Order: sequence, then C-alpha cells, then structure tokens
Amino acid sequence: MTANVYLHPIALAASLQAVDGDAIRLAGSMAYASRFALVVREGGKATQRLLFGARGFDAALTSLDGALAEEAQRQWANLQKVHAPLQLGERTIRLDQPQIMGVLNVTPDSFSDGGEFLERPEAGRAHAAAMLEAGAAVIDIGGESTRPGGAATWEGDEIARVIPAVEYCASMGAAISVDTRRAGVLEAALASGAQMANDVSALRYDPRMVELVAKAACPVVLMHAPGAGEDLHEGASYVDVVSEVFDFLKGQRARAIAGGVAEARIMLDPGIGFGKTLAHNLALIGALPLFHALGSPLLLGVSRKRMIGALSREEPAHLRLGGSIALAMRGMDAGVHLLRVHDVPETVQARNVWRGLRDAALTDFSQLAEG
Repeated sequence: MTANVYLHPIALAASLQAVDGDAIRLAGSMAYASRFALVVREGGKATQRLLFGARGFDAALTSLDGALAEEAQRQWANLQKVHAPLQLGERTIRLDQPQIMGVLNVTPDSFSDGGEFLERPEAGRAHAAAMLEAGAAVIDIGGESTRPGGAATWEGDEIARVIPAVEYCASMGAAISVDTRRAGVLEAALASGAQMANDVSALRYDPRMVELVAKAACPVVLMHAPGAGEDLHEGASYVDVVSEVFDFLKGQRARAIAGGVAEARIMLDPGIGFGKTLAHNLALIGALPLFHALGSPLLLGVSRKRMIGALSREEPAHLRLGGSIALAMRGMDAGVHLLRVHDVPETVQARNVWRGLRDAALTDFSQLAEG
C-alpha cells in the first residue's frame, strides 16, 4: 500500500502579531496559520498524526523519511507560496486579497435565475454590467446546467447560448471566464473575447481540452467532481473525502502540467456540492486551508448551494444570501483567492469589511503608547 502525507493548517490567525510571529502566511493571501497537523494515510486509514506550530515543522519532518519527507517539504513550501496575479486580457487580477467572480448563467433551467438571462439578453447584459459596477473582478459565463439531474447539453446549443454573452461582456471590457467542459465551446468563447476556462470536469470530459488550454495559454480552473461522463455527480464514494479530493486535484493538476498547461495558470476548486453529501461538503469547507498545499490558487463556489438550505430551513435558492455570505467569509478566512458568487454587491461589501478587519489586525495594539 502507498502512504500519503497531508499538511493540514488547523488553527488560523488574523495576523502574525496575534500569535507572536509563530505563523505562516497562507498562499500569499491575508490568512495566516499557526498550528498544523501532519497526517499520514495508508490503505484508507490515518496511520500517523503529529501536531506542531509554525516553528516546529523541521522537528515534525524528522518523523518522516524518503518520499514522504520530500512531499511534506513540497507541501510546506506550497502553503507559503505567493501566487502571481491572473492576467485576463487588459485586466490584472491580484491574488493578495479575495477576489469576486460573478456568475452569469445563460441556460434555460438555471436554479438561480430561472433562465431569464438566456431568454432576455438585455437582462443578461444589464446584470453583467451591474456585477462589474459592484466590483466583480471576473464574470463567469455558463451555458450548461450542472445541477444534479440536469439534462446533457449539445455543444452547438451551448455555443449559441454562451457566445452572445461573451460578446456583450467583452464590449464592457470585462475579464471573462467560461464555465464549460467542451473544447468547442471554449475555443469559440476565446475567439469571442473570453480569457479563462472554468472546467467542472478538471479537463477530463473532452479529450481536446488539455491541448486547447495549453495552446491558448489561458488560465484554467480544475474542479473536483466524481463523474467523468455526462453526469458529474455519479460514482461518488469516499472513505475520506478530504484526502481523496486532495489526491484527485493533485493528480489532475499534474496531468494538466504534463500536457503543456503552465503551472502558473492553474487554479483549483474542491467542487462543493458535486457528488457530495452535506457531511462531505462541511468536511471540505473545514479543510480548505489544506488545499493550499497543492501549490495553486483556490476558487470556491458555494453561493446559493443546496447545503445552505439543508443547514437552515430548506430555503429556495434565491433566499440563501445569508448562508452564501457566511460560507464566502469562511473561504476568506481560509485564504481562498477567488469566490464564485451570484450576489456580487453583497459579497463585495462583506469582503471589503473583512479586508478592513484584517488590515486593522496588522496593528500590534500591545505596543501602543498609553495616554
């Protein structure tokens, strides 16, 4: 059996001052981690768990040897890796604070807008403009419903839905991501002004995707989903969802790099809600800081998702704003770089307040003079 190691940041801090400098900055973000768990898993079970502080990594490393020690060192370096900004056309998206990606669905059966933005392009244009005005750094355009039980979409239909939206967003000067798993859709979207791919299949569904993304040199999001075929949610079975999603993203990241995709252009998404129960989703959100150990910026998509209703009073999607903000702020605390949301103005406001609190935390009040 092969053993694997995982470096879990398990205690977060608002600043280095809060823990007398005994912390690391997570992935160039405004989040800090002060306590860690080194976990070794083998045969589906945890065989070793060692707790240590930021200054104790070298001592903890002595418990490992060979390939496990090398992997632990790699993950420790990745946890502290500062990521370069995303360059999307004329726009530069810095990753040293949480950025907001606004969702623009142009499907007939969207759970969030009921198909309004497909049936009324003027409404989609106005919505995109409002998201940009409110502070969205990126607009993510999707032409296929990926909810559980959603019908498969023909590539031609998806192109017909997506391209008009790409064109009117490009006319506004927006940074544009396209939420697709089909190479033909991405190719047409890039030619129409999009600059980024968001593939919910992690480049597995369409065999042309790796080559296309590599050739286009565009940033790409690789998301975890258990299904590789039409149904992204099928085949879900986990012994330990956190380590298995981590291993999946690690493998797909390596596959993309081997296929010519530049490491610096890869983002990772744990795929909350895709083939996962409420317990699985909660476990992944609780372990978000671990995914920085993979060495790529993180995207989190939790806006209006079913888990919010499950934790509250089964509210429908349009009444899940409070839960969406709560989960977004949990992502900010964990150092997530990009938050994919439906409610841009409210999330931007929450981010700005969160940012103010973080800036204030950088002041060491114990050193202020009295009087």
